[in-house]
Amino acid sequence: MDFIALFAIYVALVLTCIALVCKYSGQRQTPLHVLVSSVGKVVGPITPKWLHACSQWTLHRLFHQRSNTFIYLHVLLECAVYAEFTYEVFGFCREMDTTLASLSVPYILLLIKTLFFYLCIRRDPGTVTKKKVAGQMHIYPYDRRLFHPGVSCPTCQLVKPARSKHCRVCNRCVQRFDHHCVWVNNCIGALNTRYFLLYLFSVCAMAGDIAILTADMLLHAVLRAGLLRASYLDEYGEQQPAGPLFVIQHLFLTFPRIIFMLGFLVFVFFLLAGYALFHSYLAVVNQTSNEWYKSRGYFCQHCHPTSTADHLCGPAPDHSKRYYYSRGLLRNLGEIFFPPEPVRKKDN
Repeated sequence: MDFIALFAIYVALVLTCIALVCKYSGQRQTPLHVLVSSVGKVVGPITPKWLHACSQWTLHRLFHQRSNTFIYLHVLLECAVYAEFTYEVFGFCREMDTTLASLSVPYILLLIKTLFFYLCIRRDPGTVTKKKVAGQMHIYPYDRRLFHPGVSCPTCQLVKPARSKHCRVCNRCVQRFDHHCVWVNNCIGALNTRYFLLYLFSVCAMAGDIAILTADMLLHAVLRAGLLRASYLDEYGEQQPAGPLFVIQHLFLTFPRIIFMLGFLVFVFFLLAGYALFHSYLAVVNQTSNEWYKSRGYFCQHCHPTSTADHLCGPAPDHSKRYYYSRGLLRNLGEIFFPPEPVRKKDN
C-alpha cells in the first residue's frame, strides 16, 4: 500500500497548491512570494550569476512576455493522453465490445476543442485603438466605482473605455478585459470570451468522456478477472478477502500508465469544470474576472480621478445593484456570444 499512500500524498499536495493559488491570486504578498524571497536570500550568494540571470530571464519570458511555451505544453499533454488512450485503452475497450460510436466521441471532441482553441489564440480580444476608441467609449457607461471617465492609459496614450484594462503581457488595452490566459497566449476580452467559454467546456467534455471510457474499461477488467471474489494470504498466512485497496493496488501494478492517465484526467476535469462554472457564473451576471477581483478588493483604486468629461456620462450611477452591468440573463449571455460593436458616428 506504500505506492498508493505516496500517490495520495502527491494528489493532496497538488490540490493544496491549487487552493493556495486560488486563495491568494491577485495579492502582491503571498506565502509563495515570501518563501521564494527567503530561499533567494539564502541561495543567492552561492548561486552563479549566470544561473541566476538565466532563471530570472526564463521566469520573465514565461509570465511577463507573450510566449508559445504553454501552447506547446498544452499540445504535448494532449498528445500524451490521446496516445495512451489510442494505443492501450482503445484496444481493451474493443475487446470488451464497446461500440465504435462511443470510442469515436473523444476524437470528435478533440476536433471541436481544437477549433475553439485556435480561435482563442488567433482572434483579436478587442484591442482599443485610436480608430476604434471613440466608438468603444459608448459601448458601456462608467460605473464610477471601478471605472471612471477621463482616465487615460499611460502606455497606450488613449482614454480608457469603461471595462477596459491594459494588459502588461500583450502591451495593449483590451475592451471588456477579463484576463490574460497563458495557455492560449492571448488576452480574453469582448471579442473572444465566447470562444474561451466553449473551449473550456469542450476540454471538460473531452477529459470527462475519456475518463468514463477508461474507468469502464478498468471496471470490466476487474469483473473479468474475478478480483471482487478473490482472496489473498496476509503476512500471518491467513486468507483474507480482496477488498477495494487490493483491487486498486492490482490495477496500479497491471495498468500503471492507464491509472496515471485516469488520475490526470479526473484532476483536469474537476479543475477545469470549476473554472468553467466560475466563468459561466460571470457570464450570467455580466461580470469579468478583472471586475470580480477588483470588487473583492484585490485591486482597489485608492483614488477616483475626475475630469470635465464626467458630464458626458450623466448623473452618478446607482450602486445599489450588486452587478452594475447586468441586464438580465438572456441579454447578458447575448452580449457574450454577440458582442456589441463600437458605435460609429454618422458623417454630416
